[in-house]
Order: sequence, then structure tokens, then C-alpha cells
Amino acid sequence: MGIPSKRILKKRFVGSWQLLILLLPGLIWYILFCYRPMVGLRMAFYDYNIFRGFEGSTFIGLDNFRTYVMGPDFARTIKNTLMIALWQMLICFPAPIVLAIIVTEMRSNVLRKFVQTATFLPYFISTVVVCGMVVNFLSPSTGIINKFIELLGGEATYFMVYPQYFRPVYTLMTLWQTAGFNAVVYIAALMGIDPQLYEAALVDGAGRWQRIWHITLPGIIPTIVTMFIMNIGKIVKVGYESIILLYQPSTYSTADVISTYSFRMGIQNGDYGIATAAGLFEAVIALILVVIANRVSKHLTETALW
Repeated sequence: MGIPSKRILKKRFVGSWQLLILLLPGLIWYILFCYRPMVGLRMAFYDYNIFRGFEGSTFIGLDNFRTYVMGPDFARTIKNTLMIALWQMLICFPAPIVLAIIVTEMRSNVLRKFVQTATFLPYFISTVVVCGMVVNFLSPSTGIINKFIELLGGEATYFMVYPQYFRPVYTLMTLWQTAGFNAVVYIAALMGIDPQLYEAALVDGAGRWQRIWHITLPGIIPTIVTMFIMNIGKIVKVGYESIILLYQPSTYSTADVISTYSFRMGIQNGDYGIATAAGLFEAVIALILVVIANRVSKHLTETALW
């Protein structure tokens, strides 16, 4: 087949005007909130003054990047970003897959709908509310967790001020809030597996675990790989909004990530050049991770985004 002519492309374009109208709001949102702000990335190369703008600010090249990389917070923020991302990839990423398989294997429709609803709803709770719940549950005086610990004969602990507890607390909170919502994609993929494969496996005497291992998991491998590559790019952000609401100076050693450092430097300290440089550095890391993950996936599974 040859390349479609301009007349055919124009006809298709005009004939799909309803779909284009549906696409328009999302496209406008991306232009205004994703692409237009990229102009501000120039601040990374300026000693930026918010009152004078770019014309009144001094161009300093890569000095902001040098200040961040050579600063005392660089190693800490890089380590914490990667560690929290690793925790999420090891725990929060596979959990929705397991949940989706459990839900689809349930024989009771009532129980299946209850589990789906109970795990799906937390995603729509405000991040501020979820973080407030975590702080209240872990309160050393009134928190239900500490009350239970005291009931068992232990001592109350203020978990939120000890660095060693931050990553587990943050990971479990993220898992509870997102597992049900992320499982929807895998449930949809499971619904697309040919039922005849399961029927043939039953005839051959395959048990439930054998069917899951040899039919269910291979059937959703392309979806898993696609979601993994897409999550690699977002995982570096590590939900910094939640971290800002949960962390405090005593937990900086394990909680302070690139995004929170950028927030402090820009919003609290007013150093917009270094804040932008740190954010751009984070974006470059995310891009590198996505490219690596895509190439590894293409080499191992022959499934990739490009």
C-alpha cells in the first residue's frame, strides 16, 4: 500500500471531526499545563530574579547545575529518590497484578464487586486527607496503631519522626491508595484472554495455579511490560506531594528527594534557578530510565513502546 494522498488524509480528517472535538480539551490541557511551562526551564541557566524576569536576570550557564551537584544535598536526594522508587517498583508495581488475578479468580460475584470497590475507592481520596489519616493513625497518643501496640504490651512510638520508618510508611500508604485503581488495567487485559485456553487447560487436567502460571501471566505480559515502562518515567517523581505532607527535618535523611529539594529551594528559599536545575536534572534521569527500560524490554520480551 502506498502513502495516502493529501486529499484522502483531508477527507479522513474532516470525517472524524467528532473524535477531534473529543480530543481537543485534553490537547488544550497538555499545551497549557505541560508544554507551555517548558519555557520556564530557561530559569535553570539564569540567576533568576522573579521581579525582573529573564531580561533583568543574569545568564550564568551551568552554574546552577554545578551548585546542585556539588552541594551537600545532592547525594542524599539522589539516593532517597532511587530508594523510594525501588520500594515502589518492588511492592507497589506487582501488587495490582496480584490483585487483578485474585479478583478475576473469585467465583462469587458479590465478593468480587466488594473487593473491587473497596480497593478502587481510596484512589479518589484527596492526598491531603490520606496523609492526614496516616499521621493520625500513627500518632503516639491517639493513633490506632500505637494503641494496638500498647495493648500487646509494647511502647508507643512516634513513627513519623524516625527516618527508618518513613519509607515503609510511605510505600504502604501509596500501595493502599493506588493498588485498586492500577489493577483496573490488568483486569481489562485478563478479560481479553481467550476463554478457550482455560477450557483446554481444564481438559488437560491443569489446576488453578497451573492455569495462572501458563495462561494468565503470559496473556498479560505485554500489558505488564507497557505499564512498567510507563511507570519508570513517573516513578522518579515518587509522589512528592505526599512526601512534603509527611516528612519533616528529622526524616530528611531518608525522605528528602529531588522534587522536595526543588520545592524547598524554589518556594521556600526563592532560589528559582537552582530549583529549576534540580527539576530538569530529575527529568533527564527519568528519560534515561525510560529509554533503558524500553531497550531491555525489547531485548528480553520483544515488547516495547517504540
